[in-house]
Amino acid sequence: MRIVVVAETFLPAVNGVTHSVQKMLEHFALRGDEVLVIAPSAGGPPRPVPKAARVVLLPSVPLARYASVRIAVGGVARIRRILADFAPDVVHLASPFELGWRAARAAEQLGLPVIAVYQTDIPGYAARYGVPFLENWAWQRVENIHGGASRTLAPSSAAVAQLQDRGVPRVRLWRRGVDTHRFHPSRRSTTLRAGIAPDGARLIGYVGRLAAEKQVEDLRALAGIDNTRLVIIGDGPQRQALEAILPDAAFLGFLGGNALAAAMASLDLFVHPGELETFCQTIQEAMASGVPVVATARGGPVDLVDNSRTGWLYEPGNLADLRRHVEDLAGDDAKRAAFSAAAFAAVQGRTWPVLCELLIQHYEEAINDHALLHL
Repeated sequence: MRIVVVAETFLPAVNGVTHSVQKMLEHFALRGDEVLVIAPSAGGPPRPVPKAARVVLLPSVPLARYASVRIAVGGVARIRRILADFAPDVVHLASPFELGWRAARAAEQLGLPVIAVYQTDIPGYAARYGVPFLENWAWQRVENIHGGASRTLAPSSAAVAQLQDRGVPRVRLWRRGVDTHRFHPSRRSTTLRAGIAPDGARLIGYVGRLAAEKQVEDLRALAGIDNTRLVIIGDGPQRQALEAILPDAAFLGFLGGNALAAAMASLDLFVHPGELETFCQTIQEAMASGVPVVATARGGPVDLVDNSRTGWLYEPGNLADLRRHVEDLAGDDAKRAAFSAAAFAAVQGRTWPVLCELLIQHYEEAINDHALLHL
């Protein structure tokens, strides 16, 4: 198959979109597909990608107030030329918004089938960042992109319902995979744990960007829980402010690869306070590591956390409820062990190869449907 992947963000940036794209490219390479990636430049050399993929990086500018996000510049005509030269069977839009919108227009002009993957709640981000007047405009952009796609793939039942409520047609569920070899309870490190909590305190961890939409400041509700220490893994524009808000937490900074897997498995409990997650990959990684989860009962976590079995879901904004659930698991070794075993079992079989084969099925169905419409 000849596939074009248009990514709103790409390496060396590390986030949910680039992680998914990397896993897709690895799978496509094993299949022998011919792949072209179109993405914004990142202001530096990209990391290596599978040899089967060719990458076209478009000039880009940093987003105001969030320099790590870059916006590609250039019009529809340039993308249309790139697509026409490659002649793909299908165009995959990864979390499309600005570059994805232009690619959708170019693909439409060329009569190409388009798979649009909804992964980032940009309208919700606009409200969270204090620019709610942009929320309606952002929704119009999302609806225009996904409304014209041959098929939209959403990562959770909440995201599917959200798009359907906005009138987006042809929405299907496509979840995310997890690397159950890298994220595994066997990665647990007594050395790492002793370095963070030499007194043997239970480790309550968050992993992710330190940015406004993640609501990490809500974790101050966990201050003073007996025999616990909060661990923050990740980096971002709010790190300095969060270090002031959470003075007793251990900030480990950005971790990747096996270092992240070891840190994740070394936690006793994983917490995620963000309310704008369309999926939440770090929850799956925690569960694969045998770590129970406490997360908000909104968006992607609702599908991932089996309440009272693999973790707890709390009412968004109810920080007393968050604290109560953390105290429940942190203070009960037997219950936490049962939740841990159930969390580990729940994600077995959700590997990336399985999910990528389902993606290929979506491609094939979209290509066939598109061909029938244009007979």
